[in-house]
Amino acid sequence: MADGLLINWEKQSLAHAKAYKAYLQRVNKNQALKVLPALHEEAFEQVDCLTCANCCKNYSPRFKTPDIKRISKVLGLRESVFIDTYLDIDTEGDYVLKTKPCPFLGADNHCSIYEDRPSDCRRFPYTDEDVFVKRQALTLKNTSFCPAAYVVMERLMQEIK
Repeated sequence: MADGLLINWEKQSLAHAKAYKAYLQRVNKNQALKVLPALHEEAFEQVDCLTCANCCKNYSPRFKTPDIKRISKVLGLRESVFIDTYLDIDTEGDYVLKTKPCPFLGADNHCSIYEDRPSDCRRFPYTDEDVFVKRQALTLKNTSFCPAAYVVMERLMQEIK
């Protein structure tokens, strides 16, 4: 990237965390929602998820009932066997992975169930939807480990003062 936004992005994200929190509390949500799709596209022109996979290595998506049904079928497992093998229930009552990294993540950072992955994986890092400005704690967490979320946050702060 020409302006070097991704150089030392992890340190920058940590250093900017308080500013991000304050910004998300005051930003005009409607204005932000208008520019997020373009910022999302811009970020993913710069960030290659296959070189990172931090999300798959360190965190778990929620597995909702439709996800469990779909993935179980693809893997040829009964839903109960899929759940017993791969999932636990977290403190919020959601199904999440038992292990990290994700058992479906290959050594090459490709997902073995990519076409059938959970909806949380499809939507992550939520940089083109209202979750980005409405669920501030989630966005702050995501900017700390996802370079695309970091880029979107930095650019959003530049776009809307």
